[in-house]
Amino acid sequence: MGAVPSTPSLSGARPQDTAGYLIGSFVGEKSFPIGSDFWQKLLELPLNLHWPTHRVHEACKLFAQNNCNTRHLAKILIHLSWCLQECVSNSGALSEVYAKAVNAVYISSIFLKYLIENAQSNSIEEFHLSLNESEPAPNSFKTDQNIESLVMHNVLNFIGSVEVSPNTYLLHQELLNFMLVAMSTQLLYGPAPGPTDMNPFIDAAMAQESSLVRLVVRRLLLNYIIRPHIPFNNASYPVFSGGSQPGVLQRVSSAAATFVLLPFNYLVSSTGDGPRNPLADISLHVLLILNYYRKSVVGDESLTDRSDDSATSDSLSKGKTYFSDNPYCKALENARDIEFDRVDIEGNAHSGSHVRLPFASLFDTLGMCLADETAVLLLYTLVHGNSDFLEYVLVRTDLDTLLMPILETLYNASKRTSNHIYILLIILLILSQDSSFNASIHKMVLPSIPWYQEHLLHRTSLGSLMVIILIRTVKYNLSKLRDLYLHTTCLATLANMAPHFHHLSAYASQRLVSLFYMLSRKYNKLAERIDDKMGKSGSFGQDSLAEDLSAELHIYTDFLRIVLEILNAILTYALPRNPEVIYAIMHRQEVFEPFKNHPRFSELIENIYMVLDFFNSRIDSQTHDGEWSVEKVLQLIIMNCRSWRVEGMKMFTQLHFSYEQESHPEEFFTPYIWRVALAHRGLSFNPSAINLFPVDLPIEASSRFALNFKDINMLML
Repeated sequence: MGAVPSTPSLSGARPQDTAGYLIGSFVGEKSFPIGSDFWQKLLELPLNLHWPTHRVHEACKLFAQNNCNTRHLAKILIHLSWCLQECVSNSGALSEVYAKAVNAVYISSIFLKYLIENAQSNSIEEFHLSLNESEPAPNSFKTDQNIESLVMHNVLNFIGSVEVSPNTYLLHQELLNFMLVAMSTQLLYGPAPGPTDMNPFIDAAMAQESSLVRLVVRRLLLNYIIRPHIPFNNASYPVFSGGSQPGVLQRVSSAAATFVLLPFNYLVSSTGDGPRNPLADISLHVLLILNYYRKSVVGDESLTDRSDDSATSDSLSKGKTYFSDNPYCKALENARDIEFDRVDIEGNAHSGSHVRLPFASLFDTLGMCLADETAVLLLYTLVHGNSDFLEYVLVRTDLDTLLMPILETLYNASKRTSNHIYILLIILLILSQDSSFNASIHKMVLPSIPWYQEHLLHRTSLGSLMVIILIRTVKYNLSKLRDLYLHTTCLATLANMAPHFHHLSAYASQRLVSLFYMLSRKYNKLAERIDDKMGKSGSFGQDSLAEDLSAELHIYTDFLRIVLEILNAILTYALPRNPEVIYAIMHRQEVFEPFKNHPRFSELIENIYMVLDFFNSRIDSQTHDGEWSVEKVLQLIIMNCRSWRVEGMKMFTQLHFSYEQESHPEEFFTPYIWRVALAHRGLSFNPSAINLFPVDLPIEASSRFALNFKDINMLML
């Protein structure tokens, strides 16, 4: 298809000649007016023929060369808009109308994607999303209107207004694919949004009325919850026939996504992601991309988003740079449970101004799919940003629905990406900020945990399992990832949970003491290296290695302090309820001995030895014939817990860590979501055009998601 073929007589032409002529005309030099019957013929063709890859490649290149003169991309987008308007205005629209809309969005997606990934400049003009001034147009069409706004309004209006049904399923799915392509301009820019970034289609989506935005957010989430699976009607859409000969557009789409492009499968390794559903998956990808989009603006307008306080002084004085509001983020943050109408003090319901969702179904769907990274991203987005959903999660009595898949995924951390693990741990940290959560997880007893292989866990509480997995994650991180934030998140979560431990299992108690021992060994090795260096040189020096060792030693000092705080919180606030913890401390009491005189630890160690002295003396005072067994020692501990008094211990203010998202979360989430979306959708993109993230690095080496923690009583750090 190097050029437009000679014009055949359409009336007697073979189907492949007709299709070849129309597609050739579309990508060729001749400009067809927007009102020409050419467009109807193009969109009405049942393009069910096989084209070789090289012809598709040539078609895309030719289209890119000629579009500046023909403006055929703008015209097909206008026809797509008209088709969608007809579909929405006539709910009983004929299948032919839907077929034309599907063809229009399919063709648009293929060639728009090629233009985006081969863009040569930072200018929206390169897409030529306007008609020539001399272009004849129907009287009803305003030639000066913004075409990207027109098409995005109609795409979003269809998605939000038209129910998913056997007749509309395919069009819904292709419109979401189109949105993914249209928003892929983000891939051309760096992770930090700049005022020169050009994302015309996403900006158009952000400019829609709030009522439409709410409809779209609701529909995307309902697609994810309901997960409709409707078989295609091959008779209605022969282009999508499942036979051995794929349709022309089907072939074009496949080829356009593969030629000269690098597949992204190596970026993500995902297994056990729960039941896959194409419409549900792409709905979630589109929602997350919309939710985390931030537009950087330079101008004299008043600030609409002061998420970065520093921007109000320094950066604003240098050109007044700020971020515009994101209506999709606000709609998701304000979503409400459909079963609960929030009423204000005067008794006025506000259901019309909120997205209404079945939280129960959403909760269950997330629990089913949390092995998938996009589901984890949605759960994080909701528990962090939507206080109503977080409250709903915290009052559920079946928290194992969410926690068990989270804990199992953490157990298999070596098979997951580091970003996936980070987000899961942050979710646990957010949940652990609530005291009722920390109490309720110890009330649920699990008969068995078949996926846990290191130890037989029989009738273990959900809280004990959570402690075991968090400690196991620290151990894994210590040997593999060695990531500061991962350590901090795990220990912060354990610190929040500690005062609420209730009948912590023997194995969890042993692992807790072993955690101190494991970190102490790392601490001692670092201290020995520093001592050796000082012994050889006579002074510690100021070289980079010395500074690194000193900084690392300080970090592990903080970690050990937190673990001692955790043990103190149990002994101070929950000792009678945790005899297994007392036994574990007594059994390994020698691990605390080297730190009795440490200036950072001495007071905390003193409390631990006060408990040890009390229970050791009680056991020593008992006459016993034969050897002591674990059961008999534990029985004595339980008996003497009743006479234990906490008054003699030094009281430390209870630790409470809270999670605070960074001021610019889009710098982490936007690259992360796009990596996952590209991998899961099977969509490739020209790697040389991607600036959003480094394509030569695996996903776990992506930009670090810096966590902010607020310890209400940050005494040790």
